[in-house]
Amino acid sequence: MQVVWSEELSYRALDQWTREIPIAPQRGKITDRNGVVLADNSTAYTVYARSNAVKDKEKTSALLASALELDGQSVYEKLTKKKASEITVAKKIGKDKINALSKLSLDGVYYSRDNIRFYPKSDALCQVLGFTSSDGVGTTGLEKVYQTYLAGKRGELLYETDLVGVEIKGSVATYLPAEDGYNLQLPIDYGIQELAESALEKVYKAYSPASAECIVLDAANFEVLALANYPSYDLNAVPRDNTELLNTLSRNKLVCDIYEPGSTFKIITSAMNIEEHLQGNPKAFSTNYVFPSSRTRTVDGTTVKCWSNHANGKHCNQTLAGALNTSCNPCFTDIAMSLGKETFYKYLSAFGFGAKTGIDYGGEAYGLLLPKEAVRGCDLARIGFGQTVAVSGIQLACAAAAAVNGGYYYTPRLVKKVYADDGYIVKEENPALKNRVVSEEASKTLAKMLEGVVREGSGKKAYIEGYQVGGKTGDILTTCVNLVKNLIKIYT
Repeated sequence: MQVVWSEELSYRALDQWTREIPIAPQRGKITDRNGVVLADNSTAYTVYARSNAVKDKEKTSALLASALELDGQSVYEKLTKKKASEITVAKKIGKDKINALSKLSLDGVYYSRDNIRFYPKSDALCQVLGFTSSDGVGTTGLEKVYQTYLAGKRGELLYETDLVGVEIKGSVATYLPAEDGYNLQLPIDYGIQELAESALEKVYKAYSPASAECIVLDAANFEVLALANYPSYDLNAVPRDNTELLNTLSRNKLVCDIYEPGSTFKIITSAMNIEEHLQGNPKAFSTNYVFPSSRTRTVDGTTVKCWSNHANGKHCNQTLAGALNTSCNPCFTDIAMSLGKETFYKYLSAFGFGAKTGIDYGGEAYGLLLPKEAVRGCDLARIGFGQTVAVSGIQLACAAAAAVNGGYYYTPRLVKKVYADDGYIVKEENPALKNRVVSEEASKTLAKMLEGVVREGSGKKAYIEGYQVGGKTGDILTTCVNLVKNLIKIYT
């Protein structure tokens, strides 16, 4: 038994003749890609007492209450009524009060260092970072997703005691050091994040929407450079007493919520049409094809209308590039109906709709995509221009990026690297290619068309002299124009 079970028996014996004071590890920091600290720790202390070792409970209670600014009666009740051999007198005590307590040298009273999570940038990236519980455990966001890495391992200070927990005179304390948590480096650029949040705040104050969101994605590898939701909240003052408000403010809508993308979805419909034409599909339209000038289409008794009345010839006799410029719904209905359900759904799957992107964040939405077998002609007609389909913000951003970056669809990431304080890299996330959605040629053709939307179409307000800017208008494009211009000024 002593040989085979030696480790277990030694541990049990140690547990019997010692009492431990926990030593909290430092929780790992979270930084942006340039080292800007987004989540850190401030030092505090937790005070403990062993009631069996406290000789004069009434006097000790009074002294503890005075030193720590506590209610003396409550402390006395803890020392006299709590059955546990060790009680927690107070948490999150500052250094000045601990210094006062140390001078008292009270029997049976101990303290250990604790950590308070601190967010130097207040409300910045609050829905992404998340927050911890009062015990320092990740509750939401990356704090929760990467809890195992961030938490570290608790240490202990062991004291030899007698049977009832009174410290033995002359005994030597055993110190088992804590293991600090690992740090996270995000691909987020705080400079871009700050601009995005500032733009959303202005939009929110000007137009009073229910909420406003913005994601800045590096199209080359799907690194998330900024991800902002507004309204936000201060991570250092989490409204824990109002559950409904907290759930609303802490929800990362770009990842967890879905909506009908509308005209921005026409990027995807155009991409699949161009690719199918290049592959020789006779049902796809060439880039020179001129769509019928009628402002309506009727499918299964349902009429699809263009938002314009086509007065004075506007929106008439236009190619795919022109249809993107004017955002004419019937042209994209024509594409969807011509390609057919099988082909259309093949591309919807390749572009990741109806599935998670795989971003490292909890609660990601799948989106809403009608089962292929249940889709009617009128449904397909509307999906072609972004209705009867629902997507998350991250889904649409990734799909649009893949459409113009050469056709490469990567897994988006919010954490770039997990590393120790000494620089040791525990885990590093490199761009992970999931699949190819369209060819290089199709992607370049589409990118040129989207440049045309900004240069001469409905996105003219986003045009910037001397730069290549492409886009597709929806209801919110013009609110992002100043953000784009500021990014270009700062990062070129």
